[in-house]
Amino acid sequence: MGDGFLILHGIDNLRPPEHWHHWLAERLRGRGFATSYPALPEPFDPRPKHWGAAVLSSLSELPPSPVVVCHSLSCLLWIRMAAAGDLPPCERVLLVSPPHDDRLPANGTSFAVGDLDPSAIEEAPRVVCGTEDDYAPGGPPGWAAEIGADIDMLAGVGHINPDDGHGPWPSVERWCLDPDERLTP
Repeated sequence: MGDGFLILHGIDNLRPPEHWHHWLAERLRGRGFATSYPALPEPFDPRPKHWGAAVLSSLSELPPSPVVVCHSLSCLLWIRMAAAGDLPPCERVLLVSPPHDDRLPANGTSFAVGDLDPSAIEEAPRVVCGTEDDYAPGGPPGWAAEIGADIDMLAGVGHINPDDGHGPWPSVERWCLDPDERLTP
């Protein structure tokens, strides 16, 4: 288990206290872990370059090799940065509800993964998706299988946010503490 944690939100997210991100950050801090949950810049008009700079800044403030948890658009940012070799080593990565490129809202299209070279990803992440996620119909994006991601599918779940009942999410906390934990609703 890592000594530090980085939690990254998605597009149009102002880090509301009812979101599981906020809950998870508080739980991890309460256990004494260095935890960064940054407000990514321009959440309603995000730019990969600006979000990437914020991610690197947050990583530099954590102990080496943190555990990373991304949601929605930040999943695509993470994959793009990993494929470009722009990230320091991390203990492990969880990508929650990564959207398909063709389902991105207009203000998020600059984050599209496109033709990813799977060999550029050194460590495969864990991916978790809801079966009813409008941003990922039919499951996670194709690149998840191409990079060898370990995938958890949550039956009857949408975009894994407060709108589908994910405020406190004990399963994600258990995964943060134990990488063998399977993600459940």
